[in-house]
Amino acid sequence: MSNQTLIRESRVSRTAVMALMFLLAIYFLLPIYFLIVAATKPQGDLASTNGLAFSHFDLFSNLHILFSRSDGIFARWALNSVIYAVLGAAVGTLISALCGYALAKFRFRGREFLFSVILGGVLVPSTALALPLFLLFSATGLVNTYLAVFLPSIVSPFGVYLARIFTAAAVPEEILESARLDGAGEFRTFFSVAIKLMAPSLVTIFLFQFVAIWNNFFLPMVMLQKESLFPITLGLYQWNGQTARAPLLQESVITGSLVSIVPVIIVFILLQRFWRTGLASGSLK
Repeated sequence: MSNQTLIRESRVSRTAVMALMFLLAIYFLLPIYFLIVAATKPQGDLASTNGLAFSHFDLFSNLHILFSRSDGIFARWALNSVIYAVLGAAVGTLISALCGYALAKFRFRGREFLFSVILGGVLVPSTALALPLFLLFSATGLVNTYLAVFLPSIVSPFGVYLARIFTAAAVPEEILESARLDGAGEFRTFFSVAIKLMAPSLVTIFLFQFVAIWNNFFLPMVMLQKESLFPITLGLYQWNGQTARAPLLQESVITGSLVSIVPVIIVFILLQRFWRTGLASGSLK
């Protein structure tokens, strides 16, 4: 096969891949574009105008209505989501890092069996755990509290799996032995040496945890009855169920949905460099 033929085939394959990526980009970005367009429209234009075309720009008016509706309950839902997601992801990342580090760097009986159990936990859907968790928290009197959503959110089998893989790839045994020879204990070795080398991977785990908790819907729906404790997802779901009786809520649901994705986008943009580095470190393993 001549070089010219190879070059032609390379161009064709490259063009096909780029075309596929372009189509996938449209497929994933089109709902976001529709959400942006719908959030800028007044209530009356939602059904009377093209869903993909802008009409009257009423975004700021819609935001004012959103945050003033029901005595500003949406702002409380947003704060609750931040508390659940940021604190839950931070604590969950630390727990995953400690567990993954122990599984990667310590030798003990049953280690591989324990790791297999953790991997099995990755395969269990969160919806299957909702009822057992509700019964457990109901017995302890924690239903309808912040802890009912926070405590289950800090446990992530997938985070432990990632932490072990990243630790094995990024933390050399020689550095740990040097720290121990200098008199550092295991916790000091972890927090002063290992965690710095694991930093890019921890950002990756934090992002996975943050997005999972921020988008979590079923667990808060099972655990919470007080509106003041709702995250954004559950609050918007409740409003959406009332649109048949109160059609004006539809615009607030759409605008609230747009607002709800902004923090996720901001977090990804701010932490993108660390996230990509962490994924690359894990792929080397």
